Amino acid sequence: MDKDGMERCDYIHAHEDIVNAVNAQMPDEEILYDLAELFKVFGDSTRIKILYVLFESEMCVCDIAQLLNMNQSAISHQLRVLKQSKLVKYRRDGKTVFYSLADGHVRTILGQGMEHVAE
Repeated sequence: MDKDGMERCDYIHAHEDIVNAVNAQMPDEEILYDLAELFKVFGDSTRIKILYVLFESEMCVCDIAQLLNMNQSAISHQLRVLKQSKLVKYRRDGKTVFYSLADGHVRTILGQGMEHVAE
């Protein structure tokens, strides 16, 4: 242990086989960057609220704004971020645009996140 009580590795490659095996499975830097950017989107409580609302039901901007007690332009801005990150999709019905979660992956991420926080 070092002076801060942290464990210290005395070997440069103590477990070279493990290091090599894990290194072979590591995604490219670009993929890891994209993953980090995706998780940044989840770092905003307003976007999480919107995703949670859409977890429950497809909704239009007006309904989301009313439900979250926010103005429509703020909701539209956050929906744009969520669309760019491919977390929500939309469909038109006349002049109304309805938003929903993009796919089952988003539902799984939210569900597992809620389970984790509830533990």
